[in-house]
Amino acid sequence: MNSVPEGAAPATSGWHRRYTIVGLCILAVFVCYIDRVNISVAVIAMQEEFGWSEKTKGLVLSSFFIGYMLFMAPSGWLANRIGGKLVLGAAVAWWSIFTVLTPAAAMIGLPMLIAARIAMGLGEAAMFPSAYNLYGRWVPPAERSRAVSLLIGGIPLGTLFALMTTGWIVQQFGWHAVFYLFGASGFAWCALWFLHAHDDPARDPRCPPTERAMLLSHAPPPQKSPQVPWKLFATTPAIWALFINHFCSNWVLYMLLAWLPSYFKQAQGLNIMQAGVFSAAPWLTMFIVGNLGGVLADKMVKGGVDLTVVRKIMQITGLVGSAICLLAVQNVTDAYIALGLMCGALGLAAFTWSGFVPNHLDIAPRYADVLMGITNTAGTIPGIIGVYITGWLVDATGTYAAAFVLCASVNIFGAVVWLFFATAKPVVD
Repeated sequence: MNSVPEGAAPATSGWHRRYTIVGLCILAVFVCYIDRVNISVAVIAMQEEFGWSEKTKGLVLSSFFIGYMLFMAPSGWLANRIGGKLVLGAAVAWWSIFTVLTPAAAMIGLPMLIAARIAMGLGEAAMFPSAYNLYGRWVPPAERSRAVSLLIGGIPLGTLFALMTTGWIVQQFGWHAVFYLFGASGFAWCALWFLHAHDDPARDPRCPPTERAMLLSHAPPPQKSPQVPWKLFATTPAIWALFINHFCSNWVLYMLLAWLPSYFKQAQGLNIMQAGVFSAAPWLTMFIVGNLGGVLADKMVKGGVDLTVVRKIMQITGLVGSAICLLAVQNVTDAYIALGLMCGALGLAAFTWSGFVPNHLDIAPRYADVLMGITNTAGTIPGIIGVYITGWLVDATGTYAAAFVLCASVNIFGAVVWLFFATAKPVVD
C-alpha cells in the first residue's frame, strides 16, 4: 500500500474550498499591483498638466513606500490577532478608496496627493501578511510552493496589465479615469471576498468534512502565548537569513521594475513603444517560470526530498542564476540578446518564489503573518535605496554596467547567507 507523503492533500478530484481562498488572494495581489503600478504611466500626463520637475515626480512615486513600510509589521500583528479575512478585506477597501481619491487629491495640491499616496501604501502593506495568515490554515505543506508562487505571480501579472492598459486609458479618457477604473476593481473584489472568504476551515460550513479534516491535521499548533515571540525572531539565524534574503531578492525586482524601460530606451536605443514591449516580456517570463518552479518544488517535496534542501535549491538557483544574467548583459549592444538576458534575470529570480517566500510558513507557521510583515519591511528598502542608487550609478558612469554588477553582488551575498543559515524546520512554535 502506497503511503501519502507528509503534508500532502488527499487524492480527490474536483474543486476544493481552499482553492477559492487561494484564488481570491491571488486576485487581490493582481488588484494591488495594478493600483500600485498605474501611476508610473499616468504620472507622465500628470507631470505635463501640473508642471512637475523630475524631482517632484520622483517624490510622488516614492511617497507610496512611506506608508507601505510603516504599516507592514503592524498589519502582520493585526492579522495574527483578528484574522486575515477582515484585515485583507478592509485593506483592499482602504487602498481602493485612496486610489479613487488620487485625482481629487492631485487637483487640491501636491501635499494632498502625497498624503493620498502614503495612505494608499498603508493599505497595501496588509496584502501579504493577511494572505499568509490565511495560507497558514488553508494551504497544506505539500501545496505551499505552488500556492505561494501563484500568489506572488499576481505581481508580474498586475504589472503587465497596468503597463499595457494605463497608457491607452489615459489617451482615450484622461489620466483621472485610470484611478477611477482601477479603484472600482478593488470594490468589486471586496464584494466577492466578503461573500466567499473565511478565516478558518474548522468553522467554515462550506468546507467539506474530508478537506476540513486534512487541513486541520496540518494546522499550526495552538498558541502557547498571546504574545509574539519578538526576542526569538531577533536571535534566530534562520529568521535573519529570511530577512536578508527578502531584501536581496527584492533588489533585482524593484531595480528592473523602475529602470527596465529606461535601460531599453537609453542603452539599447529603442523608442518608447519598443521599450515598453521589450520591458513586458521579462515580466511574463517571470510569471511563467515562477509558477513552473512552484510545481517543481512541490513535486520534489512529494517525492521525498527534504524541504530544507528544496528551499535552498530554489533560492540559490534563483539568486545566482539571475546574477549570472545581469553580469552577462553588462556590455551587450544587441537589443534582442539583452532582452533574452533580462528574461533570464527575472525568470530565474522567480525561482525564489519557492525558496524564501514560502519559508515564512515553514519556520513559523503560527506567526507567518507577523514574520512576513517584518521581512517585507526589509524587502521594501530596495524599492527606495536600490532604485535611487541605480539612478546615481547610471548618472555617474553613463552606463548600467555598475548597477547590474551591484545587483548581482547583492544576489550572491543573499545566496551565501541562505546556503549556510536557512532551514525549513519550524523554529518558532
